[in-house]
Amino acid sequence: MEKNLVSIITPVYNGEKYIEKCIESVLNQTYKNLEMIIVDDGSIDNSENIIKKYTKENSFIKYIKLKENRGISNARNVALKNATGRFVAFLDCDDIYYKDKIKKQVNFMIENNYFFTYTSYNLIDENGQDLNKIICAKEYENYKSLLRGNNIGCLTVMIDRLKINENLIFSSNPHEDYILWLSILKNNNKAYGLNDVLSSYRKSNDSISHNKIKAASWTWNIYRNIEKLPLLKSIYYFINYAINGSMK
Repeated sequence: MEKNLVSIITPVYNGEKYIEKCIESVLNQTYKNLEMIIVDDGSIDNSENIIKKYTKENSFIKYIKLKENRGISNARNVALKNATGRFVAFLDCDDIYYKDKIKKQVNFMIENNYFFTYTSYNLIDENGQDLNKIICAKEYENYKSLLRGNNIGCLTVMIDRLKINENLIFSSNPHEDYILWLSILKNNNKAYGLNDVLSSYRKSNDSISHNKIKAASWTWNIYRNIEKLPLLKSIYYFINYAINGSMK
């Protein structure tokens, strides 16, 4: 595990419309000790040709093409198995990092001896237009606070693998990132927020978060079947989740 190397995990499925801007945002980082691991989850569009154009010119970009589409969780897990960095960060193919994102977050973690951090981010539409909506990072999250709603944007997360005692594995549940964060925080751990807008999340009409009813049912399933919470606790946290969601 290379000292202070940051491994950026990027799953791609038919991302030809956005992948160039995603990669360019990594190329523009002021922090240069990086590797970007792009796992192509069986794309049938022009994603492969676009990505290979960049891998020819940038040796730190590693491209893995899967034979068949098996979902974003599997693609992230494949990337994690091939990551060699001390730190791991996550960037989906339709999202964008600001140029100082990695540098500021690595410094934030090292200076404070944190192992799990996240930042604020803003929302953009499918065409990259700013939606004038910022999701602000709270000072910290623990297991109980996170049960009230997932306020940790996957694209903002950075984890120090030298300081974590478990393997980072995403489940096949549609809220796979939320489940992983809960798993990490369950043992009295905290994730710390850097209240600085350092990335853009693209909110598409067909995104998972766009379907509120499905998202609510998945969240309830997490409470009852994954976290095994009693019924009354599940109801309590679900009400908090609903309030939190409406405020977003």
